[in-house]
Amino acid sequence: MPGDIADPAHCRAIVDKAVEEFGRVDVLVNNAAFQMTRNSLEEIPDEEWDHTIATNLSAFFHLTKAAVPHMRSGSAIIGSTSVNSDMPLPTLLPYNVTKAGIANMVGTLSQMLAEKGIRANSVASGPIWTPLIRATLPPERVEGFGQEVSLGRPGQPAELTPVYVMLASDEASYVSGALVAVTGGQPIL
Repeated sequence: MPGDIADPAHCRAIVDKAVEEFGRVDVLVNNAAFQMTRNSLEEIPDEEWDHTIATNLSAFFHLTKAAVPHMRSGSAIIGSTSVNSDMPLPTLLPYNVTKAGIANMVGTLSQMLAEKGIRANSVASGPIWTPLIRATLPPERVEGFGQEVSLGRPGQPAELTPVYVMLASDEASYVSGALVAVTGGQPIL
């Protein structure tokens, strides 16, 4: 459904459309992200800070708030966070803050929604080769992207899929509050 998830009304419209089409929400995956590389605090425009927070973090809140009334016991919420939530890069301040916020929000939601039987987990990715990388990193960082992790290469989006599927499935019926690292060997402790 095209639109701007930085707009809370659009987040509600997405959920309304899903409920209209399917009658309920079984799984909510938050995978929105915006980032820009900045070398200093002074370089970060106020508008970019606000846009990053609204897109990456506030949208997850608004989508979740709208979806929960349409979820039943056994439903799952999955937030997409990052290795940067635990080991922030100095050039990605707004992005890092949102990814740490998502990890914290999922930890809180897992407790808040437990009595409803709704699970909340997050997936922390390491360097994953997506269009976001080429669009937001300086050329010198794109060339060696992902080579710093133990596996020596960036991951592909399809390599995250099995973790999301597992967390969404009944196979993970006792998994809630978890942060699953898919980082190419870069530990998150």
